[in-house]
Amino acid sequence: MNNLQSHIKNYLEFCQYQKRLDKKTLKAYRIDLRQFSEHVCTTAVPDITPDTLEGYIAELHQKYKPKTSKRKIASLKALFHYFEYKDIIDRNPFHKIQIRFREPVILPKTIPLHTVETFLSTMYRCHAESKTDYQRKNTLRDIAVAELLFSTGMRISELCTLKTSDVNLYDKTILIYGKGSKERKIQVANDDVIQILHRYQRAFSPHIESCGHFFANQSDRALSDQSVRRMINKYTALATIELHITPHMFRHTFATSLLEADVDIRYIQEMLGHSSINITEIYTHVATAKQRDILANKHPRKDFCF
Repeated sequence: MNNLQSHIKNYLEFCQYQKRLDKKTLKAYRIDLRQFSEHVCTTAVPDITPDTLEGYIAELHQKYKPKTSKRKIASLKALFHYFEYKDIIDRNPFHKIQIRFREPVILPKTIPLHTVETFLSTMYRCHAESKTDYQRKNTLRDIAVAELLFSTGMRISELCTLKTSDVNLYDKTILIYGKGSKERKIQVANDDVIQILHRYQRAFSPHIESCGHFFANQSDRALSDQSVRRMINKYTALATIELHITPHMFRHTFATSLLEADVDIRYIQEMLGHSSINITEIYTHVATAKQRDILANKHPRKDFCF
């Protein structure tokens, strides 16, 4: 292990045990920093110059989309901030570099509400037509998952990591641990959804108790995000829906629907667990139905007659 690799190893341990970063962030850092260490010619950290970094950054922009390049550069900047903090280098070479990004605005993809209704009604029909207890339990769990995604706008990772103690069906609240272990509590206000969650909890009680997670399979293991994706694909096909639906699209649909119903964007920000209002504001671009209604009924041109 060379000098640079040794310092990167120490830095990742610092991130894990002192900064307490989550596993996904650590994995991304590990990949990004290994890629950098394999690229540079020098193994001595003080020999890494602004020119070295600029050349590497230029290659990142050629190989990856702006969002990926931005993440990889952020990983590298954090590493050199650590080097500076630990006095491994006298001056941070990033201080001599100006980095600008021109990221394209990619609007979030939503599911039309009539498609959500078709999707859910297909799930309920499959449950009603279940021929075995195994099928009946699985379809019930599938409905509970889809209803909760749509009712709360939670991320799939948040749903799959829900513990039994996080779900209080009597108070109708769910404690969610979001990115960076930030906690937020969200209400489940629809009584039909609460009833489905109660039914699911009773049916899966032994499996839930065995694995400790609220959403479990019949092998006593926590439900994985891959299982949820496969489940959504299955019912999309059964409902003959041509749109490719992902779990995150339920989150986008949740946010856009509330925005179009005139809910203050700061409430939506809180419910989604966004750290910045800037992230939530992406949904203002997709509230086209509300925009059309405003312009059709409020704009003075409607009163002109010729």
